[in-house]
Amino acid sequence: MSTVVAEGVIPVAAPAHDTGAFDPLVELRGVWTPDLADRYLPIPGMPPVKYECQDGHLIVSPYEGSANTYAAYRMLTLMEPPARGLGCRVYPTLNVQLGINRWIQPDFAVLREPALGRVWIPATQALLVGECVSPSSRVADRIDKPAMCAEAGIEYFMRVEVSYAKNHAEITLLRLGDEGVYEVHAKALAGDTFETREPFPLSFDPAELLED
Repeated sequence: MSTVVAEGVIPVAAPAHDTGAFDPLVELRGVWTPDLADRYLPIPGMPPVKYECQDGHLIVSPYEGSANTYAAYRMLTLMEPPARGLGCRVYPTLNVQLGINRWIQPDFAVLREPALGRVWIPATQALLVGECVSPSSRVADRIDKPAMCAEAGIEYFMRVEVSYAKNHAEITLLRLGDEGVYEVHAKALAGDTFETREPFPLSFDPAELLED
C-alpha cells in the first residue's frame, strides 16, 4: 500500500496478515475531514510526516530538508516584526482549513490574529501562507496549493525556492486579484532586493535565506 505524495509516494508497510482491523488509510480514502483527522491522525507506526488533504484525499509528505527548514525560519524572523505591528502573528507549520474536506500545512503562515492554541485555522484567518518548494512538492506548491488557497480567498501566497548547489534563492509573492486568481505582486532573486509594502513592509536580499 502506498500513500500519494505530490510527485512521489511514501511506502506504507502492509500487515503481514489480514487481521480485519480498521485501517484509516484504506477505509477513509476520499472522505477525510478535519474531524476524522483529529480521530485517526497521526497514523501509528508511520514516520513523522505532514498530513494534508485535497477533496477528501489524504496527502502524506516527508518533512522538509534543512535548506527549506532554514529558509522558512528566516522568513518567520523577517516577517514577525512588521506583521506584529499590524496585530498579525506569524507561525511555522499549522493546519489551515480550506474547506470541509481540504486543508494544508504550509511551511509558514501569517494569521490576522493570534491562534491562541487552536488546532484548525479557518482560511478566513490566514492573511498569507508560504511554501518552500522541494523536488517532491514542485507541482503542489506551484499549482495545486495556490489554486486551493485562491479558491478559499487567502489574499497572499508566498513561494520560496532555495538551492545550495546553485547558490540560488528566489521569492515570489502572489496576491489575489479581482478575478479570484493569484497575480505576481513582488519577486526577487538572490543578489537583488525583495521589496513590498503589502501586506506589510519587507525589504531584504533573498540570499539571507541561505545559511552562511
